[in-house]
Parts: sequence; structure tokens; C-alpha cells
Amino acid sequence: MNRSRQWDIFCKVIDNHGDIGVCWRLSAELATRGQQVRLWVDDASALAWMAPEGQAGVTVLPWLEPLGLNLLRLDSAPCEVLVEAFGCEIAPEFIAACADQQRAGAEKPVWINLEYLSAEPYVERCHGLPSLVRHGPAAGWTKWFFYPGFTPATGGLLRDAGLLQRQAGFDRARWLAAQNLPWAGEKLVSLFCYEPPALPRLLEQFARQGLHGEPVRLLVAAGRAAAAVQAAILNQNELQPLLDKGKMLSISYLPLLAQTEFDHLLWACDLNFVRGEDSVVRALWAGKPLVWQIYPQDDEAHQAKMQAFLDRLDAPASLRIFHQAWNGRQPDLPPLDSQPWSDCVRAARQALRVQPDLCSQLLGFVAKKS
Repeated sequence: MNRSRQWDIFCKVIDNHGDIGVCWRLSAELATRGQQVRLWVDDASALAWMAPEGQAGVTVLPWLEPLGLNLLRLDSAPCEVLVEAFGCEIAPEFIAACADQQRAGAEKPVWINLEYLSAEPYVERCHGLPSLVRHGPAAGWTKWFFYPGFTPATGGLLRDAGLLQRQAGFDRARWLAAQNLPWAGEKLVSLFCYEPPALPRLLEQFARQGLHGEPVRLLVAAGRAAAAVQAAILNQNELQPLLDKGKMLSISYLPLLAQTEFDHLLWACDLNFVRGEDSVVRALWAGKPLVWQIYPQDDEAHQAKMQAFLDRLDAPASLRIFHQAWNGRQPDLPPLDSQPWSDCVRAARQALRVQPDLCSQLLGFVAKKS
């Protein structure tokens, strides 16, 4: 049984809300397991729709520069676990305050650098490695690198307790009705993407052929995905007449969804197009065929990351080829062949569900280092 500790998690929102999404899921899950969490974030506005009900045990604090009066919260609850998410530099005055408390008799916090998710080989090599802090008020402390991942030699994946049991009791028709989404038995496909060059070809493929010859209802996430679909329809003269016929493709635009509702969307669909780190993990737990648009980087480093992910899935050739096209490596979009994709995702989920999840591993790691 893990004793309750005070966690301070620092997050800077870069773009697209994936960072705050991961940090909120982690904070909420730690709280459900009896931990106390202060989530310091420079822009918490997305939590208004992402987690509108909040979570008992999680306090969201503005990461201002300087932190100022918020540091007074350390007086009543000294930091016991310090997490810098995705390489952000924790506010120096916070480190100084922790060091002052430690000199006054408080225990030294366990300092964790929570890294980005990857299936690349370096993750196993680097997970759990120490880094000595050589300068500043915390000189002599140790920072530990913690890498989420897909193997037992990594930190695992975020998986809230009871997730798969809740999915087993999910009622698709009831959820669609609650969302006021029309459904006449079409294949349901979710679309959460950036602006993939292949998007117009995907829409045309659905409009002409559906999915395996059956009509498709495309459920488009709010934000960049919705804007990309609307731009594709506007700029591709062939698409609008096909959509007007309404035989093989219907499109529904979704509002911003809370994290729990986004999970429900993934569970409801027959095929999920996802992007970024948080949503690909949730799509894996959904166990449905998925296509991942990885965040593009100028130096093409994302391509190696994508290949490592497909290798970890033991993805069939058709899924690899489709990912190449969806992520801009080849001009032609191949036909969708989702049945073998489903088999590979379900096999991966089965292997992953027997591994310790990220939150459990963090709790165990902290207990050993305290």
C-alpha cells in the first residue's frame, strides 16, 4: 500500500494540449490512488473543457513567473515528489523553497523528469537513470529520468484503474444518442488529426467506397481536425458533389470533448484516426483499428518514432503503408484494410494490459527512492 505523498507536477503547454492532457490524466489518477497533487501549469484554460468536473485531491495552480504567493502553499504541505513533465525547467524559486525546507528538516523530494512517450530502443536504456544536480540551491540532489513506454523495461503507459471494465460496459447506441449524433448503422470513424496532406484523398475514398463497402459516418474532433476537413471540402471540387449524394459518407462535427467523452468516442468507433501522445495511448486501450498521425518535426525524427511504434505493434504491411501515406512519406493513399489492423491492436492491448501501468510504476519508484 503506497502512503499518501504530496506531488508537485509542473507542465508548460506548448501546443495542441497533449502535454496538459497527459499531466491531467496522471494527476487525476494519482489522486484516485490517495495522493495529493498540485498541478502547476502556465495555461490551464483547456482544463475547462478537458476536465470540467476537476478531481478531488488535485489542485491546479498558475505557473506564473515568479511564483510569488503560491509558494506559501509549500508551508502547509512540503513537496515530497517533484515532477517536471516533458523537459520543462521547474521554476527556480520553487526549487529554492524546497531546498530551504529540506535544510529545515523536511525530507528531500524525489525529483522525476517525466519524458515523452516513444517505442524507440533508447527508452529502455535511459529509463530510471539518475542525473546529479551540480548547481543551484538543489546541488547534490538527484534527478531521475522516467520514460513511459511499451515494454516491461520502461515506465509503462497511463491506464486508469477500471478502464477496461468500464469499456466492457459501454453502450454505444446510448452514448451516440446522448451526444445527439445521428446513426443509422453506418461504420463510425473518428478523426482527430493535424492537417495531413492525404486528408482530401481519405475523404474521397470514404465518399466513393465507404469502409469495406459500407457507409461511413465520420466524427470529426473540434479544432484543427474540423478546420482541415472543411478546408479540404472547400478546396477539392470533387468532394462536395460526392457528399451531396450522401450515400457513402456523412460527416458530423463534434464539440470539444472532456477526456472521459473522448474515451467514449474511441470506444464507439470502428476505426480511429488519432494524433499526438495522449490520444494514441487511449486508442490502444480502446482496442479498435487505429491510424496515428505523429507530431511532425523539421528534422524528420518523428519518422523513426513512428516506425518504432509500428514495430512494437507488429503491424501488418497494409497498416505500415497506410501510416507512411498518412504521415506524408508517400503520395498515394492505399485502401483501408482494417480487419488485420484490428487484430494487431487487440494483440498489443492484451500484451500491454498485463504490464504495470505508468502510475503504478511511478508510485513504486518513488517508494523505493524515498
